[in-house]
Amino acid sequence: MNQVIEYNERPLEMVVDNTTSIGNDFIVANTEIVTLEHLRDDCIVPVFTKDNEITISHFQFIDEVYNRMKESLGDHKINSPSIRVSHVIKGRVPSAIGKSVKDLMDHEKTRYYERCAFSIDVPEIYQIIGGNKISLSIGGVRAYNQENLYSTKSMEKFKLFIGFKNWVCTNLCISTDGLLDSIKVSSLDELGNKTLELIQNFNAEKQLQEMEQLTNFSLTEKQFSLLVGKLRMLPFQDKSRFPEIINCTLSESQASVIVKDYHEDENFKREQNGNISLWSLYNLMTGANKSSYIDRNFQRNANCFELIKHLGKSIETGANSWYLN
Repeated sequence: MNQVIEYNERPLEMVVDNTTSIGNDFIVANTEIVTLEHLRDDCIVPVFTKDNEITISHFQFIDEVYNRMKESLGDHKINSPSIRVSHVIKGRVPSAIGKSVKDLMDHEKTRYYERCAFSIDVPEIYQIIGGNKISLSIGGVRAYNQENLYSTKSMEKFKLFIGFKNWVCTNLCISTDGLLDSIKVSSLDELGNKTLELIQNFNAEKQLQEMEQLTNFSLTEKQFSLLVGKLRMLPFQDKSRFPEIINCTLSESQASVIVKDYHEDENFKREQNGNISLWSLYNLMTGANKSSYIDRNFQRNANCFELIKHLGKSIETGANSWYLN
């Protein structure tokens, strides 16, 4: 049923639903699925080596965001976090120093993950776009490789996003307005406050309207071919000569995936005449982006949205676009 939901002090015409299950493959490249309990109970926490000051752990990060979400959106069902990790750092306890690898017992092994990404869904807040259910999602990334752990304790870096998740394909839909790509904090409380600020300042209605508009525009097969060719040419362009070019951070291999899915994807492939809606193309892009590593995924996702909006504006106004001309 339709219901007006008070969100960020703005009434949004949304739909309320009590379904809670959704896949957690919002990222797939070089990652594995773990639970919050695993991060809490089975993983050690890195320190800044010169002063032995502890870092904010992956568990603390996710738990703090989850609690701040309940504080801000507590009237709605909030799913458990979907968590992906990569680049495991292995070790062993001192008593096992002399043992061979095959003889190590579980309690003698230590581990932590260099990179961690998560998303937390609010399935009751959703809208239907292009026949797809799009629900509110909040998440973040922590990458210890971006910290100088060999020094003394310093400000720690995080990434946060608020946007939407497509339930048909579990693709994330992130705008630049909903992405904090480089947060530096000195405490868990500061991190929680940044989370609240992000939620409170997010204009969900604006992003939903912009995504809905994508269903009104399409590329012909020729325009799609031009776009793909220009994506492959982009890395070799002199940006000083063409400052108006909207950058695209997807890789060449991801562009190839988009072409493949243009022909074969079950949900977003081309129409019989070769046309493809910008909504479908956007989902092909965010689907290809799932192969990005954790520390680059969210930025690329937001970049896809900016590029696809640029294409829509070009079609709507007749303005020139380097990608389509």
